[in-house]
Amino acid sequence: MSEGGEKNFAPTQKRKKDAAKKGDVLRSREMATAVSVLVGAAWLKFQGPSLLRGLEDVTRIGLRWDRALLEDFSPARVILPILEAVLFPILTLAVVVMISTVVSQLAFGDGRFNGGNMMPKGNRLNPLSGLKRMFGPTGWIEMGKGIAKVGLLGSIAYWWGLSEIKALQGFQQADIYGQLMLAWDAIVSLLFALAAGLVLIAMIDFPIQLFRRLQRLKMSHQEMRDEHKEAEGSPENKAAQRRRQREIAMGGMQAAMREAQFVITNPTHFSVALAYDPAKASAPIVLAKGMGEKALAMRELAAELNVPVLSYPALARSIFFTTRERQVIREELYGAVAGVLAFVFSLKRGEKPLLPAIQVPIEMRFDASGRLDPKAST
Repeated sequence: MSEGGEKNFAPTQKRKKDAAKKGDVLRSREMATAVSVLVGAAWLKFQGPSLLRGLEDVTRIGLRWDRALLEDFSPARVILPILEAVLFPILTLAVVVMISTVVSQLAFGDGRFNGGNMMPKGNRLNPLSGLKRMFGPTGWIEMGKGIAKVGLLGSIAYWWGLSEIKALQGFQQADIYGQLMLAWDAIVSLLFALAAGLVLIAMIDFPIQLFRRLQRLKMSHQEMRDEHKEAEGSPENKAAQRRRQREIAMGGMQAAMREAQFVITNPTHFSVALAYDPAKASAPIVLAKGMGEKALAMRELAAELNVPVLSYPALARSIFFTTRERQVIREELYGAVAGVLAFVFSLKRGEKPLLPAIQVPIEMRFDASGRLDPKAST
């Protein structure tokens, strides 16, 4: 197998978003058909009585001929009532169905509308591409779906006909409005029955379309590596990520760093902020500690707050791995921290003392991974 040739990896979120921007989104014609028929049937069910009254009036106008109408015939007098009674409700139905269809497809397509899909494309006009779609796997799948739809909807229509035949036998005995109501109820019930079948088909078709899209968007090993490099390799993305992490870290340490009297650092990987108040505790307390981005954020905050930052790698690691936040340091570290504390107090008195040499007990020395390391440098 050539490197990155076979597409065996599931698509990433970025791959899906990029495909959606190009118009390759989840679509289901069966879902659109089911929604349009269901919404149309519901509209006819609730708006039917008012529309039927209009149809009744139109029928009476069309069947009424008197002497005055013949002597002074005006097409507008006949056409305008028909348009008023029928045209507006039909246009309303069309708009409702169109909106529901579009909304249903946008909902499954990540809410994206891509105007580029409306532009003419050469592969759609190519006869060879059309034959490939017709006789390829997609064509066979669509043909199987068509046969299944015809069979299911035909069975539903046959069952509906058997159940409604007795009601339709009284059609001729009713007046005009009664006849319209019988026909209307029959049509609406048929549409609801067919809509139920279409919903069932859509529920079967949706996971098929989801699977086919995931298959289309599968990635090769090389594509996975290229995307990873693009997302993580650029200095801008790395800098932005570090900045966000630092901002998050700073947000939770503001209060602790304001109480801190000094910060001991690794100097690059670890930072611990301490304070000593004899009225609160018998030994210095660790107010905050951090590693990596949090350690960098602590040093930045210390610089903003004029808190002394001292570089003692072994001591910083010892405190980090042996003491939790808001706890006093270990007794074995009293001597080392006391030397640092005396230096900090001298600085606050305005003196200029030399940086003290600190010795960390051998049994309290750790490496960067938290393992005991007696040879670790102080």
